[in-house]
Amino acid sequence: MTFLENFQPLYSLSGFFVGALVGITGVGGGSLMTPLLVLLFGVHPATAVGTDLLYAAVTKTAGTAVHGMHGRINWRVVGALGAGSVPAALLMLWLMAGVDRKSVEVADTITAALGWLLVMTAVMLVFRAQILGFARRVTGERALPRPATIAVLTVILGLALGILVTLTSVGAGALGVTILLVLYPRLDVREIVGSDIVHAVPLTLIGGMGYWIIGEIDWLLLLALLVGSIPGIIAGSLLAPKLHERTIRIVLALTLAIVAWKLLAG
Repeated sequence: MTFLENFQPLYSLSGFFVGALVGITGVGGGSLMTPLLVLLFGVHPATAVGTDLLYAAVTKTAGTAVHGMHGRINWRVVGALGAGSVPAALLMLWLMAGVDRKSVEVADTITAALGWLLVMTAVMLVFRAQILGFARRVTGERALPRPATIAVLTVILGLALGILVTLTSVGAGALGVTILLVLYPRLDVREIVGSDIVHAVPLTLIGGMGYWIIGEIDWLLLLALLVGSIPGIIAGSLLAPKLHERTIRIVLALTLAIVAWKLLAG
């Protein structure tokens, strides 16, 4: 009864909107959840990040099941990412537990990091093909790095993602996928996306549980978001084949850029 009395339909509508974008774009749409909570609903950045991390853990679990059934997971890549991201996430949670999360300084740090990550995500969404083409031209005829070198670089990428995702809840989507495509040019893009989603599940779950322990989860908000996002993801997945992916990515990138400007401009 308490949930029904405090239920906010606008939260569920936002969940449906973001869920639909995730279903349509595959990656990138989830980057909007935390900034929407901060800008539209005035949720404190730390609480928005913690709640979004648990939200992402639940929604990405469904994505993991789908990719797993189709054999689109490279466990070697997942393991290398996790070797860097899990310790980094635990370190960030320890740091967050030791600061005054309600202070202006912490809120400004999270907001600024979130804004710049949205800018980078928007760039990756629009210019992924050009970035990958540039990377191929730079390498040219050189032999690919040794597997051990690629593994080390993947662990370093995981470390960066662990820090960024735990601080802002953003980074494991378009950003992570683009860099993985540079590191693993011979892997199918669906295998890269599937591996990235699988890696994001334990990362967001650890982050979300850590924020729960330090008291930064709004459970009513989380439930309201899930009520909207689950049908949203289903609707987006069904709608995706009928839409022009390039157009959707450009619209999403513009939206992320506008939201980033609002965050950084204060």
